[in-house]
Amino acid sequence: MKRILPVALLALGLIAGGSWLLTQPSTSGGTITLPGAASAQDAASTPASDVVINDMYLGEADAPVEVIEYASFTCPHCANFHATAYDQLKANYIDTGKIKFTYREVYFDKFGMWASMIARCEPTKFFGISDILYDEQSDWARAGSDGAIADALRKIGLKSGIGQEQLDACLNDGDKLKALVGWYQENATRDAIEGTPTFLIDGQKYSNMSYEDFAAILDEKLGE
Repeated sequence: MKRILPVALLALGLIAGGSWLLTQPSTSGGTITLPGAASAQDAASTPASDVVINDMYLGEADAPVEVIEYASFTCPHCANFHATAYDQLKANYIDTGKIKFTYREVYFDKFGMWASMIARCEPTKFFGISDILYDEQSDWARAGSDGAIADALRKIGLKSGIGQEQLDACLNDGDKLKALVGWYQENATRDAIEGTPTFLIDGQKYSNMSYEDFAAILDEKLGE
């Protein structure tokens, strides 16, 4: 399980390791200018304008059981869960209307935030893009320089059918970034999230587990 940091330390760590203000040439053409570190740092104490961050979920809104996953797009354990357990969970519990599955991002680093901004650029594509981010995590997250990682993420967005102009607007949305940091901090503090992946099943907290263990808990909750 990957341990999370308070958002103030996260912001300071990113500044120490290189500003969140990133202007890099893209091999796909154009320039990527990502929002600055000050936006994230201020989010710990300042409301994020009027930007509303919505929960992303799959399944029926009124399903008998709600599962909330707290995860990071840069977390290898999260990628492993999505590679080994998630598809079965989706087929047997989400798609059958048994559970509402909500995904909430946790931020360890600037790269996870950039990935989140790509995934949220087009809400209807969020889970499809999330699947690609996890499937290709070892490629884009290890692409090398900040510019190379940003470009790899940008290509994922383009491959997912997001237009270049819309994608650039999403990547440069400082208000959205600030709102995401505040949203993440509020969620993680309220639910006492200390690492990823963490699951809340009808409000009860669980750490990473196999599909078999997950199914046993869900079946008990569902009375099956």
